[in-house]
Amino acid sequence: MIQSETLELLEWHRLCRHLATFAATKLGATAARHLKIPDTQTESEQLLEQTKEVHQLETRLTTGLSFEGIQDIGDSLERAERSGVLTGDELLAIATTLAGARNLRRVIDNQEDLPILTDLVADLRTYPELEQEIHRCIDERAQVTDRASQKLGEIRTDLRRLRSQITQKLQNILQAKSGAVQEQLITQRSDRFVIPVKAPQKDAIPGIVHDTSTSGATLYIEPNSVVPLGNQLRQIIRREQAEEETVRRVLTELVGAVKPDLERLLAIATTLDLATARSRYSYWLGANPPRFIDRKDNEIITLRNLRHPLLVWQQQHEQGQPVVPVNLLISPQIRVVTITGPNTGGKTVTLKTLGLAVLMAKVGLFIPAREPVEMPWFDQVLADIGDEQSLQQSLSTFSGHIRRISRILEALGTGEAEEQARRGTEEELPTSNDSLLNTQHGLNAPLPLTALSTQHSALVLLDEVGAGTDPVEGSALAIALLQYLANHAQLTIATTHFGELKALKYEDERFENASVEFDESTLSPTYRLLWGIPGRSNALTIALRLGLKPEVVEQAKTQVGEATDEVNQVIAGLEAQRRRQETKAAEAQSLLQQAERLYKEVSAKAASLEERESSLRASQEVAVQQAIAQAKGEIAQVIRRLQKGTPTAQEAQQATNALNQIGQQYQPITPAKPKAGFMPKVGDRLRVPKLGQTADVITAPNEDGELSVRFGLMKMTVKLEDVESLDGQKAEPVVKPKPAPAAVTPPPQSVPEIRTSQNTIDLRGKRVADAEYILDKAISEATGPVWIIHGYGTGKLRQGVHAFLQHHPRVNNYEPAEQADGGTGVTIAHIK
Repeated sequence: MIQSETLELLEWHRLCRHLATFAATKLGATAARHLKIPDTQTESEQLLEQTKEVHQLETRLTTGLSFEGIQDIGDSLERAERSGVLTGDELLAIATTLAGARNLRRVIDNQEDLPILTDLVADLRTYPELEQEIHRCIDERAQVTDRASQKLGEIRTDLRRLRSQITQKLQNILQAKSGAVQEQLITQRSDRFVIPVKAPQKDAIPGIVHDTSTSGATLYIEPNSVVPLGNQLRQIIRREQAEEETVRRVLTELVGAVKPDLERLLAIATTLDLATARSRYSYWLGANPPRFIDRKDNEIITLRNLRHPLLVWQQQHEQGQPVVPVNLLISPQIRVVTITGPNTGGKTVTLKTLGLAVLMAKVGLFIPAREPVEMPWFDQVLADIGDEQSLQQSLSTFSGHIRRISRILEALGTGEAEEQARRGTEEELPTSNDSLLNTQHGLNAPLPLTALSTQHSALVLLDEVGAGTDPVEGSALAIALLQYLANHAQLTIATTHFGELKALKYEDERFENASVEFDESTLSPTYRLLWGIPGRSNALTIALRLGLKPEVVEQAKTQVGEATDEVNQVIAGLEAQRRRQETKAAEAQSLLQQAERLYKEVSAKAASLEERESSLRASQEVAVQQAIAQAKGEIAQVIRRLQKGTPTAQEAQQATNALNQIGQQYQPITPAKPKAGFMPKVGDRLRVPKLGQTADVITAPNEDGELSVRFGLMKMTVKLEDVESLDGQKAEPVVKPKPAPAAVTPPPQSVPEIRTSQNTIDLRGKRVADAEYILDKAISEATGPVWIIHGYGTGKLRQGVHAFLQHHPRVNNYEPAEQADGGTGVTIAHIK
């Protein structure tokens, strides 16, 4: 019972509903809303591996894992096993589910490093032959096809022939009795072919009246000459229905024969969908995978920047307040953490956040905290949060808390008994908690604080422990209870206002203090959790800030006592020291990050320069070697010419000239360094070579490259290219900015044909005669294509619409709509 209470208090079912929104199938959403919490750590680790592999798989795929086609066919499988006959829609759902599951297995098998998912789909049987047989016998409208059986094909051939005969006879009557009919139309009433006859002319066409128009002016009559054919048609229709049922029965028997494998397929698909939902929800939360630790190995519970998942959802979807994360770093020897501080400071939210994080890890979800995420695997999460006051049960706030705590202790005792049974020991259980709570409120009973024989791996969350009664007795009960839980639970987190609980840390190393920070300047909490520092009372300060008379506050301080005031001052000093340390740590962290960033940038630039220099050096060496080889070849040619005979002085001179040319060609020429240009400024002295004068600059060069100078008493305007500096540097030319190219207006694009309410007509539920009248009016007024919604149904309305469109003079052609616009249930008529 306490387990279900805890889930309600932590709002676990609300988180499950959020998770269900990330599921792709109805089965996955249902499984997410009723999420089962594993009983063993091995099962939780398996679920976490599934979530990790799905997350890894979806990062590789461009569109993510697809569950298209997979439907909830559980009820259909049950009916098939009980010899029921499945409908065409149910058989189609089975076929699409088989195809969807096969696609899932194919995607997973094509990936590497997914051992958990590969093993999961290894036993998946998708029966492609059954899927093909269903598609052979059932079309996309869930109707049995002509090819389903030879007998059915023959029956439908007879049906078409008989309908053609009836239509031909009725057409002859319409032509012969055109004056008696309301309009040239053949329609149906109750599966009987009829024609509309004017009421006063009913005797002109004797037959059976099957229907009357609303006004009574038209009678829908089946002429006597076609009644026998109509009777024969009805008989053949009955045979058709019987044969269709036979086909569906055979398919149903095929489905029923493999029901266990199909149920296994559904279970695997649901497991994959649930793992995908966990992965997508975790990604949306910005969460990280947890690692289960063993506190006996001195591992620390590490949850940095832990955020409440429901508050994150509220912030994103309901415009809630920004979520303030908490840091939980709990040493392995700590068994009890007491959180103190003012009301509305975030103590209860901290309890719920930790409880939800533990449950999320157990079901295979990632935790919305910064890496690394490390926590133990708790076999139970037990909570007493909120007020259980009840007028019907005559429960006060205190009584409600005590009853719930009693159930928590009973659950701990049960868990210890199960643990001892697993270990096969003969150790006695600790004294029953009945002695702890053997009076109405449990205040006068001695506490069994015996040594722990078997510690229960449970997380206990207590909100305002010991509250709701006399402060002295409540504080005593809270201390005794926390000492009991330190012996019997792996970890207990308790919030309290009792100052006496702060001292437990200094008496027992298994206890730790924490507090929620409060900003006295704004009289509001910061929702930050401070470790190692107990919370101090802010009631008197808040009362003074809120306008309570100072003399009343001073009197209250005298009642509190100097010792309490000194303790509060010490705590305030510790809080100020912590804030200074956090500020310095943040500054140091910022400087470290900045230094690391600069180091990476410098290292990257140095590596780039080294690579570029090495590349240039290599290319230069290749060029030099090629030049040397070519020069050697040319010199060898000169030498060979000289060696052919006795060289004359003229030939020797020619050889010398050739060698000099080769030397000039391949010897690197050091280019003269160009003198850097200069730009005259007002007050500079420069030279005007054309005039042979030096002058002073009066105005700087304009955009046309002209400037004013003075030499002696004369002023004149000169070009920039006509001056130079005193050391001979030419001026830099002024570059005029190029005008921006004129914007080119793109040619107008053709407007696509768009479906609107003006060019869409809905004929569903209409008779063919009425539909043709509406169609004719719509087509005559149309200036573009017309979308005609006729639905699926029996197909008669669609056939009538197509027959009408085929002979209409304004219709160019018609075609079924796109699947997104209704598929074969909608026809598009293109107007000439």
